Amino acid sequence: MSESLPVTEKQMGGLWDNHLKAEFTHKSPEEALSTMTGNPHVVIVPNMTGGKGTEELGTFYAKYFLNQLPADMEILPLSRTIGRERVVDELVLRFTHDIRMDWVLPGVPPTGKKIEFAMVVIVTMQGDKIVSENLYWDNATILLQAGLLHDKKLPVVGAESARYMLNPTEPLNQLIHRTQR
Repeated sequence: MSESLPVTEKQMGGLWDNHLKAEFTHKSPEEALSTMTGNPHVVIVPNMTGGKGTEELGTFYAKYFLNQLPADMEILPLSRTIGRERVVDELVLRFTHDIRMDWVLPGVPPTGKKIEFAMVVIVTMQGDKIVSENLYWDNATILLQAGLLHDKKLPVVGAESARYMLNPTEPLNQLIHRTQR
């Protein structure tokens, strides 16, 4: 396929799955970049990490991301929406913060804490290649779980938000009730 040919939803989903396999199974910057255009960009929005262009993104993958994945990392898919030139995944990530993870907590040494959070990834395709990834999550929930936020008066929840996404029978509005005491 060339970059100018339209691709089906199935092909876009397959390309994104192959990219994820390159990252999380093979931990290969080269393989991940091979699924992308010649000028890709990845932005982890909460902490403004990532890379623009093949060289910068390759360095980010090799130095700050793929070598900083905890052995117990779980990625739990919640939903996938595929539309014109876009794949949107809603996920829950779980891991023990037992290694340095500059892509999640830049400059924070391992805390040994269990971390669980919901994430949305918006992937933009250009033909049969990925041109960009924008990753979104609530950084405060991670900081709280890592033990870096200590003020109980802050309107922040921890793993409860991710757990709700996995089990929507959990009660809502607990934060409102806690802050009204």
